[in-house]
Amino acid sequence: MSITARPLLGPLLLALAGLAVAAPDAGNLEALRGSMHLDRDPAPARIADPLKDQGIQDREYIHQPPLVPHQVRGYEVDLKVNQCLSCHGWKNAADRNAPRVSPTHYENRDGLTLSDISPRRYFCLQCHIPQTGAKPLVENTFTPVESLR
Repeated sequence: MSITARPLLGPLLLALAGLAVAAPDAGNLEALRGSMHLDRDPAPARIADPLKDQGIQDREYIHQPPLVPHQVRGYEVDLKVNQCLSCHGWKNAADRNAPRVSPTHYENRDGLTLSDISPRRYFCLQCHIPQTGAKPLVENTFTPVESLR
């Protein structure tokens, strides 16, 4: 590119960007939220009901966190209380006939074992989600690892 053409490049790119923004359909996006202008929020979809009494489900990949086989709506999990641990903590799991929290959840990021749940594993629903019969949001061709089948 010649030295004389370089000063023209910036304004040309700005002009092209301005044309793209001024397009009549600018702001409309066809995505998971549907065809809706970007400055509007769609009404939220109803949260899918959990599958009831399904028991422990097979995992689809190595290190997949187990799915939650029961309702968790209304469970209190905050900085002071973790209702999941009332059943799944090591102290109560046997009495409640619930799986115990994995020993890995008692390790900090340096691999040291703590006397209580590691802060990075405290908010269970970041990884463990309730099982639902919800349809996938997008077409999916995922196949599980053969060793898990």
